[in-house]
Amino acid sequence: MRTKNQLHKIAGKGFRGYPIATVAYYGPDDQHASKVAVGIVANEDEDPAFLERWYSEQTDVRVDPTINREIITFIRLHKAKSVVIADRIMGCPHEEGKDYPGGSVCPECPFWANRDRFSGEIIH
Repeated sequence: MRTKNQLHKIAGKGFRGYPIATVAYYGPDDQHASKVAVGIVANEDEDPAFLERWYSEQTDVRVDPTINREIITFIRLHKAKSVVIADRIMGCPHEEGKDYPGGSVCPECPFWANRDRFSGEIIH
């Protein structure tokens, strides 16, 4: 639990400039995060220069001490000055076009089929 707190402590310092690390969680539903993606953005309006993903089917990646240590190491390696962490699970851990056909819903994560990934609200 200490590493989760350490990660949130780093993020709690607010915006301190670029590079910035973005931390986003994904899962089969809005309760269990099985994937975390961390991107390092060097400058405003740029795509991530570095992107790493971690997965766990056994534990929630938000509280997995090994994964959180590796995230902190990754952030420090790329000298991120700021860290932003999503406050919720951002959607399905599978990637459209890679894990399932583009333009369709993930067959493994029906929870997200009709939900907005940012708000979690059902969309029609």
